[in-house]
Amino acid sequence: MELLALRIPVLTAVAVLLLAAVPRHAGAQDQQRQVPSSPAQLQLSFAPIVQRVAPAVVNVYAEHVVENNNPFLADPFFRQFFGMVPRQQVERSLGSGVIVDSAGLVVTNYHVIEGASEVKVALADKREFGAEIVLKDQRSDLAVLRIKGVKEQFPTLQFANSDGLQVGDVVLAIGDPFGVGQTVTHGIVSALARTDVGTSDYQFFIQTDAAINPGNSGGPLVDMNGRMVGINSAIYSRSGGSQGIGFAIPANMVRVVVASAEGGSGAVQRPWLGAKLQQVTPDIADSLGLPRPSGALVASVVADGPAAHAGVKTGDIIVSVDGAEVDDPNAFDYRFATKPLGGTAQIGLIRQGHNLVVTVALASLPDAPREEIAIKSHSPFLGATVANLSPALADELRLDSQTEGVVITDVADGSEAQSIGFLKGDIVVSVNNQKIEKPADLESVASTGSHQWRITIMRGGQQISVMFSG
Repeated sequence: MELLALRIPVLTAVAVLLLAAVPRHAGAQDQQRQVPSSPAQLQLSFAPIVQRVAPAVVNVYAEHVVENNNPFLADPFFRQFFGMVPRQQVERSLGSGVIVDSAGLVVTNYHVIEGASEVKVALADKREFGAEIVLKDQRSDLAVLRIKGVKEQFPTLQFANSDGLQVGDVVLAIGDPFGVGQTVTHGIVSALARTDVGTSDYQFFIQTDAAINPGNSGGPLVDMNGRMVGINSAIYSRSGGSQGIGFAIPANMVRVVVASAEGGSGAVQRPWLGAKLQQVTPDIADSLGLPRPSGALVASVVADGPAAHAGVKTGDIIVSVDGAEVDDPNAFDYRFATKPLGGTAQIGLIRQGHNLVVTVALASLPDAPREEIAIKSHSPFLGATVANLSPALADELRLDSQTEGVVITDVADGSEAQSIGFLKGDIVVSVNNQKIEKPADLESVASTGSHQWRITIMRGGQQISVMFSG
C-alpha cells in the first residue's frame, strides 16, 4: 500500500493525499455521546450539519507550469513539420479548502497549491474568484489563501479542540473528490495520533474511515457539532481511491498556521526546544529500566537554547508536555509546536529513573543570517547550493545543529552534484582531508581543479566517505 495526497491533476494522473490524527487530552471539552436506543434514532439525519457547514467549503483550482522535455522539440525540423509544441505546458489540479475567516481567508493543503502560478477558489454557490497565497507551510502541509476581488462576509467554519476527539466519534468529510462536485461522506475516528504517515514534518494525524478520495485534500473533517476537527490530507491506498483509511491534520495545528496568516506573517513562527530528540527503542528502554519503549530521548542539547536554560540534559526522556502524554518524538513535536509563543511549557522528564518537571520558555528560533553560496566551479559539487548550519536551518531540515560542516540546501536538476547523488540535507564535513567549516571553505576547495576527490558527508546521522576521479 502507499500513502496518496488528495490533489487531482486534471490533465494528468491522480495525485496523492495525506491527513492527520490527534490524541485525547486531559481536560479537553468532550461532546455528548450516545448509542442509538431505538429504530427511530437510526433514522436521524446529518442534513442540518451539512447545510450549516457546506457553504464554508470551497474547491481550490491550481495551475502549474511544467516543462515539456521532449527531445524532438529542440529540432526545428520536427517543430515545423509536426506542429509547434510549446516547451511549457499548463497542468491544472483540483483540491478542496475551507473558509476560516469571514474576510475570505481559506485554508487548504500545501500540496494542493505547491508550485502553482495561479490559484482560483470556487464557492459552494458556484461563484469563482482568484486567490492569492498568503502563507505556505510545507512542514505541516498547510497553506492559507485569500479570496481576491470581492468584499463581503463569507460563511466560515469554526475550529474544534481536536484534542477532545476520541476513537469512535462520528465525523463527516466534505470536499470535491474526483472533481464531481461537493460531496459529503461520513465515518468514525478510527485512530488518533498516527505518527508514521510520512507526509509532513509534524506526524500526528487523525485517522478516519470516512470515504476520502483524490480531490478531498484541504477539505474539512467535521464533528457532530458542525466544527472543524481536521483538514483531510492523505489516504492509505493500493488503487488511488478510498479504502477506509484516511488521515487529517488536527485542527489545533491548523489553528496555529491560520493565526500566523491572520497576524500578517509569511511564515509560521513556532516554539524552539533547542534539543535533538530520538525514538526510544525497546533496547534503549531496557537499558534505562523503562517499563515500555515510550517517550522521546534527548540525544543532544543546543547551548544557550530554551532546553539548556530549563535544565534539560542529554539522556533525559521527555514523557509529557503540559500534562499531555508524549509517546515518541513526533508526538512531542506536535504538542510543542501547537503551543503559543511567549509563555512557558511544563515538560515532564525521566532522568536516571526519577520523574521531574522543568519549565521551558516558548521562544522562537534565533534569527541568524544565512550564509548561502551556489557552487559554480567544475567539481563534484557543481550545481549544489550550500549554507552554514544555523539553528534555524537545522530545525527546518531536521538536522543536528551541533554537527560540524556546511549543509546542502539545494541541488540543481541535471547538475554534476545531482548526478553524483548529493541530496538536500547532506552535511559536507571534509573534502580532500580539508575540514569544511563554512560555505566559503567548500567554494574554495571546489575551485582547485583537483582530479581526485575524497569527500566525507553526514546523511541521516551516518558518516559516509567516498572517492571520485576526474
